[in-house]
This record gives sequence, structure tokens and C-alpha cells, in this order.
Amino acid sequence: MKTRNLLTPLCASVLMTLGAAPVQAADDVVTLRVHHFLPPSSNTQLKFLEPWCAKISAESAGRLKCQIYPAMQMGGTPPQLFDQAKDGIADIVWALPGYQAGRFLVTEAFELPFMGISGEKSSRALWTYATKNATDEYKGVRPLVFHVISGMALHTSKKQVKTMDDLRGLKVRAPTRLATRMLTALGATPVPMPVPLVTESLAKGVIDGAMIPWEVVPAMKVQDVVKYHTETDPSMPLLSTSAFVLAMNPAKYDSLPPELKKVIDANSGAEVSAWAGKVWDDATLTGRQSGVDHKNTFYMVPAEEVKKWQKASESVTAEWVKEVTAKGHDGQKLLAEAQALLNN
Repeated sequence: MKTRNLLTPLCASVLMTLGAAPVQAADDVVTLRVHHFLPPSSNTQLKFLEPWCAKISAESAGRLKCQIYPAMQMGGTPPQLFDQAKDGIADIVWALPGYQAGRFLVTEAFELPFMGISGEKSSRALWTYATKNATDEYKGVRPLVFHVISGMALHTSKKQVKTMDDLRGLKVRAPTRLATRMLTALGATPVPMPVPLVTESLAKGVIDGAMIPWEVVPAMKVQDVVKYHTETDPSMPLLSTSAFVLAMNPAKYDSLPPELKKVIDANSGAEVSAWAGKVWDDATLTGRQSGVDHKNTFYMVPAEEVKKWQKASESVTAEWVKEVTAKGHDGQKLLAEAQALLNN
């Protein structure tokens, strides 16, 4: 009798505890931690990541939410973002693979000199190219979007760049290893660094100029620390560009119920990549206006001079073909495929 009396309260307590235990319902909200390296005021966050997050939230009836962490708020450095998605530190990252020199060789085809046409067209092409040829480079993550920026301009603090001769001896920030090689071929002294370091480096004279897209200029306040902006004739291919990826941790994706996976899938792929590229195309005018408002000096390099820059940069492309081929790929075939996709 005593034993029964002792067990009854215990059983009741266990049942109450089990009843209070949280049970994951079908309509539970999933919050995705999204990490990137630019400020919250950047075009990346305001015009790409926030609208993308709003779209998956709407299409999931509010069951998918994003918590965006800009400016590396989750820790680490920009080159570490890819592995943060791979390791599950972040659920989704917006990353520049080229910050890890030599790791994404196949993807680099789109970062070769004078390869791009526009952000929108090149981004659609990059998705097709990368999902066919670069899958090994993205093992451990689930790519959602591949895109490129709408080209680079040169922003300098003390000297206007009009010709290759003007580049000689200038210390210029380079975003990727191929841009580093390109600047060397053009006669400049490249200084590789992530974009968050550019403004301070310009202000302190560590570098004389920077190769960066217009999109990041106002967010990083670059217009305040330079006097000159050099662009290339818009009828010519883009001077240089960088390839980006919006990548998701596979385990996080796999943990989603089928209906939420469908929402993520519907907001991934070639057309979403093209939209991301167009976001950068559209940001060029806004970014450029920041230099106009600061009364900086602009120069457009004419097509005939740009052709000289192209000729000088041919060695960069040839070297890439050899390097990729040495790693077991058909470098010439990859180059031809990338060019064909861009020219379609």
C-alpha cells in the first residue's frame, strides 16, 4: 500500500513533465542565421538579403525567418564565411570564394580579366557553369545562388588613372588572386585585402587606390577618402568582377520539412542568381552618385586604351588555363564554356 502511494505521485509528476515537454509542431518557425561581411547599410543587405528573406518568409506563411548578422557579427573573418556554412556556425552565408586564393579554381573562370558583360547576364551564366563544373568546390554546402558583381572601377586618392602608364607603381587593392595578377600585368603593385579594410587603408596611405565595385563605395564611405574614379568604356567587357555564393548548411536544409525545402528551392537557381546580379547592376548608379555628390573627378577609359589593357592581361588567362589543367581539368574547355555562356 505504501509503495503504491509513493509511486502514484511520482507517476503523476513524470506525466506532467512529459506533458510540458515541447513538441515540434508542423507550423513551428525556423529562424535561419544569415552571415555576411558588409555593413547593414550595404546594398547587399538592403536590396538582396533582406528581400530574399522577406520572400521566403512570405512564401512559407511566416514559418521561415532570417536573422541577418552583417559585418561579421558572428565572428571570424570574411575568408572564413564559406567554412562557417560548411561547419554549421551559420545557416546561410553570403561569401566571396575568391577570398580563399586557389581553393575555387574552376569558379575563377568568371573572375578572369574582361570576362563579364553585366551582373544579371553573367550571374545566370555562372549558375549554369558552376553547377555543372564546380560541384567539387562546393562540397559541404548547398549553393542557393551564384552571382557576380557588375564589374570593378578603380578609385584612387592622389592620382587619376587614365592609361596603363598611370598605374605603374601605384599600390592598388586587389579583391582576388586573379585581380592581383591582372593588376601586376597592368603595371600596378597589387595589395590583396578584403573590402572591409579598404577605407582605412586608403585613409592611412597603405594603398593608393582600390579595385572595387561601385556597389560597396557608399556603404564603405570610400568616396570620402579618394579623389578620383576611373571607369572603362561600357561597350567593352567588364574590367574585372568577382563571383559570390549564397550557401546554406546542408544539415540545416535537410532538417526542414518538405514544404519548407520547396520554398528554399523555389528561391534558388539560375533565375534567382540573375536577379541577384541585376541588384548589383542597379546599384551601380547609386554607388556612382556618391562620388558625384562628393565632387570627385571621373574618367572613362576609351575603348582603344581598354584594348591595350586587355592585351596586357592575356597572360593572366593563359596562366589560369595552365594551372587548372595541371589540377586535372580541361582548362581550355572550361574557358570556352564560360565564354559561350556569357555570349549567349
